[in-house]
Amino acid sequence: MSSRYRNPLVNLASMLICGLLAGVVVAAAVFPAVALSGMAAIVGGDAFGKLPDELIVKRSPQLSYLYAADGKTLLATMYDENRRDLPLADVPMIVRQAVLAAEDQKFYEHNGVDIKGIARAYIANKKAGDVEQGASTLTMQFVRLSISYSADTAQEVVDATEDTAKRKVREMRYAMAIEQRMSKDDILEGYLNTAYFGNRAYGIFAAAQVYFGKEPKTLTAAEAAFLAALVKFPGGFDVISLKGQALAVDRRNYVLGEMVETGALTAQQGAVAQHEPLKVTGKFTPNGCVQSTNIKWGFFCDFFQRWWNQQPVFGVTPYDRERSLKSGGFRIVTSLDVTAQTAMDRGIDRAVNKNPDLPGGKWKYPSDAVLLAAVEPGSGKVRGLAANRNFRIDSKQKPQNGKASNPALARRGVRGSYPNTTNPLLTGGPDIGGYQPGSVMKIFTLVAALEKGYPLSTIINTRAPYVSRTRITGSPNCGGYWCPTNSGGRNFGAQNMWNGFGSSINTFFVPLFEMTGGSRVIDTAKRMGLTFYDNPRATLDDFYYSTQAADGWGPFTLGASDHTPLQIANAFATLAADGLYCEPIPVESITTNKGEQLNVGDPRCKQNIAVDVARAAIDAARCPVGDQSLYGKCQGATARDSREIIGKHIAGKTGTTDNSKSVTLTITTKQLAISGFQTDPDWAQVNHQMSHRVINPAVQYALRDAMKGKQSIQFSRPSNTRLITGSQVTIPAVKCKTLPQARSILNGKGFQPEVAPKQVDSDCPKGTAAGTSPSGRTIKNGVVVIEISNGSKAKPSAPPNPPPPSPSTGPNPPPSPNIAAAFDG
Repeated sequence: MSSRYRNPLVNLASMLICGLLAGVVVAAAVFPAVALSGMAAIVGGDAFGKLPDELIVKRSPQLSYLYAADGKTLLATMYDENRRDLPLADVPMIVRQAVLAAEDQKFYEHNGVDIKGIARAYIANKKAGDVEQGASTLTMQFVRLSISYSADTAQEVVDATEDTAKRKVREMRYAMAIEQRMSKDDILEGYLNTAYFGNRAYGIFAAAQVYFGKEPKTLTAAEAAFLAALVKFPGGFDVISLKGQALAVDRRNYVLGEMVETGALTAQQGAVAQHEPLKVTGKFTPNGCVQSTNIKWGFFCDFFQRWWNQQPVFGVTPYDRERSLKSGGFRIVTSLDVTAQTAMDRGIDRAVNKNPDLPGGKWKYPSDAVLLAAVEPGSGKVRGLAANRNFRIDSKQKPQNGKASNPALARRGVRGSYPNTTNPLLTGGPDIGGYQPGSVMKIFTLVAALEKGYPLSTIINTRAPYVSRTRITGSPNCGGYWCPTNSGGRNFGAQNMWNGFGSSINTFFVPLFEMTGGSRVIDTAKRMGLTFYDNPRATLDDFYYSTQAADGWGPFTLGASDHTPLQIANAFATLAADGLYCEPIPVESITTNKGEQLNVGDPRCKQNIAVDVARAAIDAARCPVGDQSLYGKCQGATARDSREIIGKHIAGKTGTTDNSKSVTLTITTKQLAISGFQTDPDWAQVNHQMSHRVINPAVQYALRDAMKGKQSIQFSRPSNTRLITGSQVTIPAVKCKTLPQARSILNGKGFQPEVAPKQVDSDCPKGTAAGTSPSGRTIKNGVVVIEISNGSKAKPSAPPNPPPPSPSTGPNPPPSPNIAAAFDG
């Protein structure tokens, strides 16, 4: 049959179908279920009977917002789908009218299914031999989206969106059911918040933000029409290219024309809107920490996200928790203090790039990491995390990272972490245990010694080198034992804890570690928040002993283990809070999308260190940073200018590893503790020295600026004075006694006598006891050092009276040989 005869037949068939469907349409006005039964027969007579009466609509995924502690400064947004639900009242009428004009002009007239539209689409599609018209009402589209979001499996998502008659029938039944339990406005609101507008924008709020950088309430008619046009073809218009913009404008103008037809706009308003230029911002909503509002604040964002993924309240598994964060629509006010964070960023920039103490004002090794972590004592709130790095991993980012500083990695073409990285440099993770903090670790030996009963006035004779109890096969080796020395090989003599800590005397703290017991010291460190990563491959030469052999791990007190700035800052914050340990947390408040506030971010604190022990430890820790002990005992100070720069009551400690491969400074006030590390995270055995001229000002000026306007709060004295002086007893006098006599006298009173290595000026005979250090009084059973006289001030013995001159010799006989010998001696 020729085509010219076929077309009339097709037209006749179409007319018959129209007649039949017209009857269905007429019936649908009164009996919609009867009309639909004809359509149901297409997919099977029992299709409707197998469908539930109601659709359970799950809430669509919502975007979560992270703010700084001020509740205003946006840090990051997190989402699987960029979406923020709005109540219909916040959607302007012009936007609603645009969407209805584009998608469902009879929305407020039908009962969920537009029978006339279905008939019209059925005929058009049969005639075309393909699907050209959909006839889905807005309610049916909302059903389809809801089924997709309620799906638990990938197949359910496919079933919800596949283009089949079976799916269409199910949507119609659900649409009719949902209209019986939801108002038209509720359905429209749900649709506007669920529809996809392309370019990762879900819902009208995200669409207005992504395409025009504004909220829906400020959209023009032309902008509303453009967004409404996108729903049918999400992502179908490349609005960046000229060709794509022309297509988008055509589609927008079509919707504007429909709005004129529906009465939403006058003809004049429609004409004006059609001539409005299309100005698309093309800005995607940032997603996640790598797209945080400040590329340097991503380290804090990352710490928050890692913390979130460890909280069981947000899901059974880390995957569930991450999905909860990215779809739950939370409003999260973090603990990041903008003032403190900004002060830390500036402190690092000053120390590295604008340092008056460096040649040219700039540090010449930019790959060295300068890392600062700030914690609030008494709450554990992490107030800032700063680094001379960008939290970013992007191969297109300029400048690209250079080759790794580790020569072995560089030869393989591996790039380092500068200037861009997403490694948790400040907080640690499975692959980053931290860095050697140096002598700041002496604080844990000091606290453990106080807990054991050794007061701050404990005296140790600081001989150098000190032959420890730690066996070693490498160096420094004294007969198979590790024998540490002090900077410059200096002997400090008899010192108490204030001076031992203030001057950072190695040969004070290694014997104190042994006196206290390594296991006790490690336990104290753990209670103050340190995490240990035992190295099963460690050797004696490494000094990375397992904590299971802590009693022989003397190098721990000098900083041989790895830790992060956050851990060290929190340890000092624990002491500043009178021994109250608080888990480091990154949040102030978490509010659900329903406005409910969760208490998961409340401080988690425990009195892990006795109040008086913490106060005594803080008193000694004031010495290294140039503050004054409440007992006036400070003499040495390794960072003396800190008190003057910061201008507040402070306590802290410096740290330096062997050959200055890393250096640290930690300082705390009663309100804020900051720990700073200068290290190379890519190569622990870096071949140049780090400098306290970099890390010290970074910490000092950061804390100064972070504390501006805040009260200077004095630290408290311990109520138990025995932690300061111990049980004091009088030291017996041994001056001018022979060494055996002096030893016997001191032993008899229970003291531990030691002999000073060098003789001192004294009026006692050479080789006898010149006195003791300390003198007067000291702790019961403590160390007393016997000082030996060099006889430099001793008066010569007076000669005996000469006998009367004999007549035979005259008035002036020559002196006898034995008297002359007495003078010569």
